[in-house]
Amino acid sequence: MPRNVLPNFLGGLRSSNAIHRWINFWPPFFFAGIRVTHIAKDMKSVDVEMKLRWWNANYVGTHFGGSLFAMTDPFYMLMVMANLGADYIVWDKAATIRYRRPGKGTVRAEFRLTDSQIDDIREKLKTLIKYEPVFKVDVKDEQGTVIAEVEKLLYVRKKQEEKMTAEEARKSAQTPL
Repeated sequence: MPRNVLPNFLGGLRSSNAIHRWINFWPPFFFAGIRVTHIAKDMKSVDVEMKLRWWNANYVGTHFGGSLFAMTDPFYMLMVMANLGADYIVWDKAATIRYRRPGKGTVRAEFRLTDSQIDDIREKLKTLIKYEPVFKVDVKDEQGTVIAEVEKLLYVRKKQEEKMTAEEARKSAQTPL
């Protein structure tokens, strides 16, 4: 499996313009009918929507849960990556979804990242090797009713903390506690 599939697909760029231009054609989104409608230049807000179509409906004619989950998948990771910069490693670590009501029609999710959240991550990583912030987003229908609640757990660490030579790793493993 190739590394960094999405960044490679986007030409290695992390700008909001590059992501906005190409992410709607990313196969998991394109084939589910997921559409990014807005990405702020500062990558602190992203809006996503999905219309109900025959190819993203479940057996009972409402939005397929996997598509609802997919529409919330990469955004907090991409937003945090863009705002922290290249000195940090950011991964999606875990996610949960709680379905509240059947999704019909067009559904939307609005991702928001604040300066205080970014500052908090940077502050925590001054004393911690890694930090795992939690972000929440609601998927809503056209009337604004929450149909799904999604919680994303990210893994964040500074790049220099990750780099350890084989010799350092061997010595670290031999050091008694």
